[in-house]
Amino acid sequence: MGGAERTARKRRQQQQAAGKQAVAKARGGIDSKRIGIIVGVVVLIAAVVVGGLIWTNSSQNATEGQTIPTSQVPASQYPEQRDGLVAVTGNPDAPVTIDVYADFLCPVCGRFQQEFGKQINEKVAQGELLLRTHMVPLLVDASTPAGYSLDAANASLLAADAGKFTAFHDSLFAHQPEEGKRGYSKEQLIQLGRDLGITDQAFAAGINNGKFDQQLTAEMQRISEDSSLHQDFGGRSGFGTPTVTHDGKIVDFAADPQWLDKLTANAGS
Repeated sequence: MGGAERTARKRRQQQQAAGKQAVAKARGGIDSKRIGIIVGVVVLIAAVVVGGLIWTNSSQNATEGQTIPTSQVPASQYPEQRDGLVAVTGNPDAPVTIDVYADFLCPVCGRFQQEFGKQINEKVAQGELLLRTHMVPLLVDASTPAGYSLDAANASLLAADAGKFTAFHDSLFAHQPEEGKRGYSKEQLIQLGRDLGITDQAFAAGINNGKFDQQLTAEMQRISEDSSLHQDFGGRSGFGTPTVTHDGKIVDFAADPQWLDKLTANAGS
């Protein structure tokens, strides 16, 4: 083999080796890029999952550590008191009496309070209406942890003993916890009472020891079995909150936004 041939052959070998190196490098670059993308996606997914868990936990426990703001109610010359497991507010000689059954955790009860609460309070303050409020623990298992609706109902009766039921009731509904999530703790309920001016130590003690818990639980069972309080819920009959009654009959407040004005107007005619 001559020198020229050896030189040409060596050049071809060098070109082949360079080509293989280029292919290997190209392949290595693609793999590295793909790996980088995969790692980035995994990191992004992990961040989304962790962020979601943090948001969910924060949302779940939104009421934790909060001070419940107090609500102002119209000044009234009429007393607030507890009659067994019922909070009674207004003029004992008022021409109209209504009974309202509600649960502090019930979102429909919250909407009822937003729509009609101010009007009810005004008619009570004016002596036109006697209000009997039954706070029932219907959704006792619908908070995390369970028990908020029972704790709140118990606390509201103790607030009634202190003459502060309406302000306590309205404050809890104005800042209502979300169903299925954390309610307010006993200490938060106690602090709300303090902020409303309840100084009697019996209030805090009654909340901590669940003074009316057993009675409220038994009353919830009785009410749920009372057919006079049953309504039709899409083909299913039973008790639900809120329920309003007048003279022993259920008031269809959802069908007639003027129901309260009509009740008081008819009483005066």
